Amino acid sequence: MSIAVRVDRVARRNVLAVARDYIALTKPRVVVLLEITAVAAMVMAQRGWPDWTIVIATVLGGWLAAAGANAVNCWFDRDIDGAMGRTRHRPLPSGRIEPAQALGFGIALAVASFVLLSAAVNLLAACLTLSAFLFYVLVYTMWLKRSSMQNIVIGGAAGAIPPLVGWAAVQGHLALTAIFLFAIVFYWTPPHFWALALLVRGDYQRAGVPMLPVVAGDQRTRQQILLYTLILIVVTALPALTRSFGAVYSVGAAALDGVLLVLAIDAVRHPSARSARRLFYYSMVYLALLFVVMAVDRVALGS
Repeated sequence: MSIAVRVDRVARRNVLAVARDYIALTKPRVVVLLEITAVAAMVMAQRGWPDWTIVIATVLGGWLAAAGANAVNCWFDRDIDGAMGRTRHRPLPSGRIEPAQALGFGIALAVASFVLLSAAVNLLAACLTLSAFLFYVLVYTMWLKRSSMQNIVIGGAAGAIPPLVGWAAVQGHLALTAIFLFAIVFYWTPPHFWALALLVRGDYQRAGVPMLPVVAGDQRTRQQILLYTLILIVVTALPALTRSFGAVYSVGAAALDGVLLVLAIDAVRHPSARSARRLFYYSMVYLALLFVVMAVDRVALGS
């Protein structure tokens, strides 16, 4: 093998490694669930599948904003990430990407998102997406995360905005049903993230992040998980009571809520890593399936 070929292969591996690091800054697995709620909301608003150009533009614009917010989060939290076992190998704490590059990357993605959504979708969808970016970065990342054990409760509003974006992308305005979607994601967020916090409490403690398990202890956290699960169940009943959705949603939501409640009760009665882990993973499946059920209800039954 010639020296030139070897150099070329090394160069390509380096380019791929850098690309992987920048993708890692965007936390792609986190973004997927947000996109599911946005697309499902679009289907609900349209009562069918919207125009493909609107779907693609909305998904891409939402991904750019969420990815940008995550990149800025990685930039600001690089000291915290370096202190936690599960995050110390991320590109910034490990030194593979410079902080200024990560910040510029995140801001550039947010700007691209606003431009794309404004031009290809509508201004309301663009402004809602920008508000989610700013809330996540300025309110959650730079303020609440390091100062309050209620960080997840209040900060969860950022993750609840994508359904509003999806609805606005199709309708050009918001409606009561869209507000219900926001509320469901908002009240789903604490049980989901507190279950994760129980599993990595030691990391948060070492990094000095006042997550609820660190400040109030595991048992209090599990009780709060159960409380917010009960609130979430009440919130999921509201769309059916106001006839925003029909029988398919009522049955599906009841079944999904039942399993979530059982797991939340189990987390209180049997405090262990296993019960927290089961609740955490099911909560992701729960939210995705709940939004799918809502979309099916609106399309199949025209409710």
